[in-house]
Amino acid sequence: MIKGVLFDFSGTLFRVESLAHWLDAGLTACGERLSGDAFAHAVERLTHHGALPGGPGPREVPEALRQLWDERDLDAERHRAAYTGLIRASGVTDPDLVDALYERHMTPEAWQPYPDAAATLAGLSRAGLSVAVVSNIAWDPRPVFRAHGLDAWVDVFALSFEVGVQKPEPGIFQYACDKLGLAPEETLMVGDDRRADGGAFALGARVYFVDPLPVDQRPHGLRPVFGLLSDA
Repeated sequence: MIKGVLFDFSGTLFRVESLAHWLDAGLTACGERLSGDAFAHAVERLTHHGALPGGPGPREVPEALRQLWDERDLDAERHRAAYTGLIRASGVTDPDLVDALYERHMTPEAWQPYPDAAATLAGLSRAGLSVAVVSNIAWDPRPVFRAHGLDAWVDVFALSFEVGVQKPEPGIFQYACDKLGLAPEETLMVGDDRRADGGAFALGARVYFVDPLPVDQRPHGLRPVFGLLSDA
């Protein structure tokens, strides 16, 4: 019987803003502007290098950044070094803009919950189920949950930079289960990454995958969770 649900953060409960919106916010913070063609080119380069944390990954990680990329979610320093490296690799040379872009992604304004996230979390709470957020992340997303009114329904945050373990390693899932007081087989993991979130299988948890689509393209992606609970 499922007694708790573990959710990924980015691409599952929340979606980061578009890269164009992210770049525009960073430029505004620095008092800068780019012309239409220059802006479009910058967006293309930043997209190619996967420079937006929480956005699509780089098409190819520069060799000098490979180790940082693999370990980026274990602590804040490695995360910042990896992503500011990708921002610079895309052609952004202004250090103030590099910093502004990196800082932007950690603000509540950069994130939007999926349309059914609040209803799903509230419904699980009403049904007496425990909820944990299990995320590969190097910064604290709790303020994002608070700003969007979703924090009251989360019992435990299992964050890689706090736990010292990244998905798909089983230790981070076990940590969440232990904090909830549940056995892994009593939980359902909901995520968007088959490799990372699929690591919960190794402990005996059930796993359900959603597509990390833009918010306006996935209004009901979490709805099937309730059906899975009734089937358990």
